[in-house]
Amino acid sequence: MSKVLARRGRWSAYKLVLMQAAVAGSASIFFFALWGVQYGLSALAGAAIAVLPNFVFATLAFSHTGASSSAKVVKTFYWGEAVKLLLTIAMFSLVFINWKVGFMPLFVCYTLALIVHWTAPLFFKQS
Repeated sequence: MSKVLARRGRWSAYKLVLMQAAVAGSASIFFFALWGVQYGLSALAGAAIAVLPNFVFATLAFSHTGASSSAKVVKTFYWGEAVKLLLTIAMFSLVFINWKVGFMPLFVCYTLALIVHWTAPLFFKQS
């Protein structure tokens, strides 16, 4: 039963990450079509910075469930959030150091993906 609950929670988190990727990817295509390759890649970098750490968090956070492993659940959520934060910082650092990016498309896509992350649970059907 515990594995089923973990799988169900992980699948819900993956749906959220997929929704983020779809919206941010669409925005990246929009930037690419209107302003060219430089803005499109900058927007794609912002999308990746938002989506990849959330995917890692979803994978780590939903590895355990159940009352018998409640300490493990809390521990994996904390570890998942810590890894997510450090990965986000590392990715921002790598992008700013190694690429000449457009700040506006990068932060627009990053912010758009975060807004999707915050508002998407309102649209998920809970049963």
